[in-house]
Amino acid sequence: MAPLVTRILLIVCLLPLLSSPLQANEAMTQLSVASPLLPEAGSSTYGQAAVSRVVVIKSLRLMQLKSGEEVIRSYRISLGDNPEGHKLFEGDQRTPEGLYVLDWRNPGSDFYKSIHISYPNEHDAEMARIWGQDPGGNIMIHGLPNSVGDMAFAYEGLDWTDGCIAVNNEAMDEIWKMVPDGTLIEIRP
Repeated sequence: MAPLVTRILLIVCLLPLLSSPLQANEAMTQLSVASPLLPEAGSSTYGQAAVSRVVVIKSLRLMQLKSGEEVIRSYRISLGDNPEGHKLFEGDQRTPEGLYVLDWRNPGSDFYKSIHISYPNEHDAEMARIWGQDPGGNIMIHGLPNSVGDMAFAYEGLDWTDGCIAVNNEAMDEIWKMVPDGTLIEIRP
């Protein structure tokens, strides 16, 4: 088996056993090596099966694009300044947890492209109402701020959003091309 494939399989198999998000992030960093085994960027499907679901694991700062049960892409993510727990109301700096739909996209966003997550659902809206709060609703997957310039490196590995899920711009280009509107997104703790 090729050395890179062996390394990827080892990391993927051991990822659930790692004891901290920091260790998981370090392991995921090993996956971001250029590889002739991965399809060439720029094609609409990158030579892969269609994305049927997006899975986000907040505690690992990990986003996976899946076709059935097969993971076809993985990305490091950044979350809000208060990432633990389910989003309760607008301004709480949390990312929602649960099943949603990626329902529309904005190529002219204040961030490098954005895809909307269908938060709040009926349950989210009801819980916020009980708390006497507005649930908010502009939760997106997006790239870096358009104004970041040469400071893109400063965002790597930090939680900096207001509750959105952020990736670097290269990852956002892939996600934009590979994930159609109407795709389910599962956001786990």
